[in-house]
Amino acid sequence: MPERFTPDSVVAGLRPIAAAAMSLPHEQAYRSFYRLDKLAARQVRLGFFDAAGYRIAAQVWWPQAPKATLVLLHGYYDHLALYRHVIEWALSMDFAVFAFDLPGHGLSSGARASIGDFAEYQIVLKAALAQVGQLDLPQPWHLFGQSTGGAIVVDYLLTGNPGPEIGQSILFSPLVRPRAWGWSKLSYHLLKPFVRKISRRFTENSHDTEFIDFLHHHDSLQPQCLPTAWVGSLARWVLHIEMAPPSPRSPLIIQGESDMTVDWRHNLQVLKEKFKAPKILLLPEARHHMANESQLYRDQYFAFLTEQMRK
Repeated sequence: MPERFTPDSVVAGLRPIAAAAMSLPHEQAYRSFYRLDKLAARQVRLGFFDAAGYRIAAQVWWPQAPKATLVLLHGYYDHLALYRHVIEWALSMDFAVFAFDLPGHGLSSGARASIGDFAEYQIVLKAALAQVGQLDLPQPWHLFGQSTGGAIVVDYLLTGNPGPEIGQSILFSPLVRPRAWGWSKLSYHLLKPFVRKISRRFTENSHDTEFIDFLHHHDSLQPQCLPTAWVGSLARWVLHIEMAPPSPRSPLIIQGESDMTVDWRHNLQVLKEKFKAPKILLLPEARHHMANESQLYRDQYFAFLTEQMRK
């Protein structure tokens, strides 16, 4: 019988990403469960690296003849295994892909869906880029971020002094501040003395009903609570980003106008002020989880990205 996927078995078997060349049965079960085994890659590697006091799970895919690399950062509550569509597109562009689970997410260590300070995300991203270099993945290194992953990329571009090895940046539904941020901050200050976490409220943040059903009912790596510590860290980070100096870079931004998770109008205005003429694709009916929107929207934004990345 094939190996059954359990998160603990995969975590227990993780080896340093630089030495994780052989695929073990529990890793194969993990890939099969998330349909990552369908990706057309010449080589795949699953392992870990250490950063900021966390053990970070990472995965790498090589196409037949890689000519660049996509470094993938997932969104809040997510993990890298949910990004099959983006990885598939990147491989079709002959990009190697380096993806990792953020602290407290997926197979990485840390309190679930929490962080002490958003600065820790920057330490993890820089450590990930160091791993990309050690693996000798081809430059340029393009950055991809969905929602909170997009926030981490934005922070890095504005404050991290990225070098010439960094290519284009792709932001899906990027977080600067969430929807109804004023009420969220008030709730945080009222609850903070009494509550450390609140139950997560699942939403239909995509038109892909199969994805929504899987996320809500079948994905064992989904956090079930929102820690108040994460909200406090976000509040400090919003001020940090709003005060950051502008960047000459021009990221590609994909945003749905039916996004009920982030305050997208405010966020786009901030990003227009922080970056030099970012190229923005607005999709009127698309929701927040752009990486797993329905085929209709994926076709539109992948066509846009392919055109932009081939310039």
